[in-house]
Amino acid sequence: MMKEFYLFLCLMASSLFAYAQTAYRGYSPSATTKQQEVENSFLEAVDFARFKGHLKNITEHPHIAGTAANEKVRDYLVETSQKAGWKAVLYPYDVYLPAGPGESAVEIVQPIRQPLNQQEYILKEDPYSANPHLAKGWNAYSGSGDVTAEVVYANYGTKADFEKLEEMGISVKGKIVLARYGGNFRGYKAKFAEQYGAIALLIFTDPGDSGYSRGLVYPEGTFYNESSIQRGSLMTEDFTGDPLTPFEPALPLDGKTKVTRLDPDETQLHSIPVTPIPYGSVKQIMQYMKGKPVPAGWQGGLPFTYRLEGGDGLKVRVMVEQQHEITRIYNVVATLEGSEFPDEWIILGCHYDAWAFGATDPNSGTAMLLGLTETLGEMARQGIRPKRSILIGHWDAEEQGVIGSTEWVEQMKQQLGAKAIAYMNFDMGVAGTNFGASASPTLKEALINASQLVPYPGTDMTVFEKWANGNTEPGIGNLGGGSDHIAFYMHVGIPSLSGGTGGPTLYHTNYDSFHFYEKFVDPSFTMGGMVEQMTGIMALRLANAEVIPYDVERYATDLKMHFEHAEKTVSGYDKSFNGFMLSWEAIEQLQASANSFSTALEHYLAERTLSSKKAKQINEQMIQLEKSFIDDRGMYFGSWYRSLYASTDPFSGYASWILPGIRYEAEQQASERLQEWDNRYAAAIKDLAKKIDSIKELLQ
Repeated sequence: MMKEFYLFLCLMASSLFAYAQTAYRGYSPSATTKQQEVENSFLEAVDFARFKGHLKNITEHPHIAGTAANEKVRDYLVETSQKAGWKAVLYPYDVYLPAGPGESAVEIVQPIRQPLNQQEYILKEDPYSANPHLAKGWNAYSGSGDVTAEVVYANYGTKADFEKLEEMGISVKGKIVLARYGGNFRGYKAKFAEQYGAIALLIFTDPGDSGYSRGLVYPEGTFYNESSIQRGSLMTEDFTGDPLTPFEPALPLDGKTKVTRLDPDETQLHSIPVTPIPYGSVKQIMQYMKGKPVPAGWQGGLPFTYRLEGGDGLKVRVMVEQQHEITRIYNVVATLEGSEFPDEWIILGCHYDAWAFGATDPNSGTAMLLGLTETLGEMARQGIRPKRSILIGHWDAEEQGVIGSTEWVEQMKQQLGAKAIAYMNFDMGVAGTNFGASASPTLKEALINASQLVPYPGTDMTVFEKWANGNTEPGIGNLGGGSDHIAFYMHVGIPSLSGGTGGPTLYHTNYDSFHFYEKFVDPSFTMGGMVEQMTGIMALRLANAEVIPYDVERYATDLKMHFEHAEKTVSGYDKSFNGFMLSWEAIEQLQASANSFSTALEHYLAERTLSSKKAKQINEQMIQLEKSFIDDRGMYFGSWYRSLYASTDPFSGYASWILPGIRYEAEQQASERLQEWDNRYAAAIKDLAKKIDSIKELLQ
C-alpha cells in the first residue's frame, strides 16, 4: 500500500512540475524544488493509523469544560506534544461558567401529570450510552427558575417568527415557548423569547429537520432518535469570550496581573429558564395543544397538525437551577520552533472540550492535529524543520462561547499582531467524508494548492478533483461564527480558514461517541490521515516560503463580488442610492497594486536571491496587510468585532457577514450611515493598496 502511494506521489510530482513553478507563490525556483521534496516527504510520513488511536483515547469519557475529565484530556494533549518534541505551554484562565448542568425538570401538569424525558436512552448497540457520567440535556447560561404556564409554539424562534406571532395576535407573555432548533443560534431564541415576555423556553430538534422524517434514526441510522438532545450555549453578548472580561483576557485570579471583571448583573445573560428536550417529549406536549393550526412553513415532522397555542387546558412546568461561577480552564499551545524565522507563526487549532464524548465535535479535529504533531515532530528529528514556527492550539471552553481561544488572543494581542501569519481552525475537522472549507481571501489559494497534491483515499482522484466536482475551482465559503477563528480573524485581523470533512453527525448529543464515529462517520478511518496531509501541506507551504505566500490579488477579486452584492441589496430598498463610489475607486487601485506586486515578486525571486534581512523586512509588512481592515471603532452592533471585512451575523450568531458595516445597515433597511461606511471602507482598501505598494518598493 505504501509503495503504491509513493508511486502515486512521484507521478503527481512529475505531472505537476510545470504547474508548481507558478503555484509555489513566494518561492524561488530552487526553493520550490526543495519545498516539493519536503512536501513529498511529509505526505509519505503521515501514519494514517494514528488518528484512530488518538480519537479513541480522548473520547473515552464525557469531558465538559471545567471538569476533571477535561483536565485528563488536557494532560494527554501535553504529553503527546512533548513526546513529539514540541514545547507545550498551559495558558490558564478563570472564566465565568456554569458549574455544570445543574438541576432541571420538565413535566406536563395539566390535563395529566407526566414527567418528561430529558436524556438519551441507553442503547444495547452503543456501550458508550450507558456511561454514568453522561448528563441530561442542558443549555449553558440558562437562567434559573421554576415556572408553570401555558404553551406557545414559535417555530424556529427567530426574530421573524416572534414578529409573525405578534402579527397573528398570539402573545407569548407569561407563557412557555416551544421552539425548534434551526434558523438561528439557540441563544437568540432565548433572547427573543425573553424580549417578548416569555417566562421559559424549551428547545427541540424536530424530526422533520433531523429525525425519522429524514431517514433511519440512531442506532440504526444517523438521524436523531426520539431521545436525542442537542445541547449548547445560550450566550449572546455583543462580544465573544468570557462574559465578565470583554476586550481583556480572563487571567487567573491568583496571578500577578489583575483584570477588572464585570459584575454578572452587568452582563446580557438570560434570566428565564431554558432547556433542550427531545422530540419524543415534545410530542407528549404537542398532542394536547388545541389552538389554531400553524401558518405555512411552521409544520414540523411529528405526526399531527402543529398548533400555535396549547390553550388553558394545557399547563407545563419547567424548572432549571443552574449556578454560574468562576472556573479555571486551560488552553494547551504546542510550538515547533522555526529554524530561520521563529518569531513568525503559523497557528493551527481546535478546541478539545465537548458536551459529552465529542467524537465528531470537536475531537476528530483534535485527533488529527495530534497526528500532525507527531509527523512534524519526527521530520524535525530527521533534520526537516519548518523555517517558521508552527503552533498548535488546543482551546478550552469553546462550547460555552468560544472562550478559551478568545482569551488567548486577547492576552497575546500584541505578539499576534506582529508575528501571526495565519490561523487555521479544524473544529469537527474529520467529521465525515466530504471535504469543504471557508477562508479569508489570501488563504484560498493555499487551500486549493494543497488539495491538488493530496490523494483522496479509495479513489484515483486528488482532494481537489473530489472537492471541485468538475468545476475549475471548488466552492470556498466565507468565515462566519461558531468557532475558534472568530477572535483571530474578526478581532485582530489574522488571515484565517476553517476546513475539514463533514458528514453525518449527532451534533451535541450524548451519542456523539467513538461507537457512532466508527460505525457511521468514517469506518475506514482514512479521512483523518487525509485531512492531516491537507493541513500539513498548507502549514509547510506557509512556513517555508521566502515571502509569505498570500494571494494578494484575491482581495480585489472578492471585494468586487461583495460590493456588487451589497449595492444590489441596498438598491432593493433605497431607490436613490448611487453606489459605493469611493470604495470602487479604491478597489481599482488595490487591484492594480496587487497585480503589480505579484508580477514584481515573481520576477525578483526568479532572478536573484532574497537575503534573510530583506525577507524579514518584506514579511513583517506582509503580516500587516489584513490589519488594514481592522477598525478600532468596530461595528455598531458590537465594537469588539473590529474587522470591516467579516464578522459573525449578530442576529443568527452563525452566518458569515461580509462587509458587516454595510450589511448591518441593509438588514435594518437604513441609509443614513451608508456614506460613512463608504468612507471607512475606501480608507481601509486604500491603506491596503498603499501597504502593498510599500512592499513592492522593497523589491527594487
